Amino acid sequence: MEENIQEILLTEAQIQKRINELGKILSEDYRDKNPIIIGVLKGVVVFYADMIRRLNIPCQMEFMWISSYEGTDSTGSVIIKQDIAADIEGRHVLVLEDIFDTGNSLTFVHKHLMDKKPASLKICTLLDKPSRRKPGVTLEADYVGFTIPNAFVVGYGLDYNEYYRNLPYVGILKPEAYT
Repeated sequence: MEENIQEILLTEAQIQKRINELGKILSEDYRDKNPIIIGVLKGVVVFYADMIRRLNIPCQMEFMWISSYEGTDSTGSVIIKQDIAADIEGRHVLVLEDIFDTGNSLTFVHKHLMDKKPASLKICTLLDKPSRRKPGVTLEADYVGFTIPNAFVVGYGLDYNEYYRNLPYVGILKPEAYT
């Protein structure tokens, strides 16, 4: 796997340092709010596991599973493979996402969850790639781990055709590995 990594963009140490920082910020911002933390599967699993353990507040865990990619390309449409089970009406909700890329997926998730009438809804993404945002996407993340360049990244939960998720860092995949 590692022979297909062109460059390590974010080391495991850099990621953990930033998650510690975000954990302190989120714990303060959500103190006394008993939030529901929703992870968007599958890419968020590693970030979610680390992030949730950095929160020193009462919170509940939820997941939803969506799909919008085939290989390296966004299909432009989003489907829900599994919705959340919890009733979030009147609750404070924090969505954790692995990467904010084109904005299609997060815009869809945001609208879908807002239709369920939460008291508040904020987004925390590990990676933000604003250069890939589709025209007309106005949604912004409330909390960002790292802003990254327009490169195809894998590791720390992010994949290419379901591989590379288990790398402990975020790396740029060599083009020959996916072309």
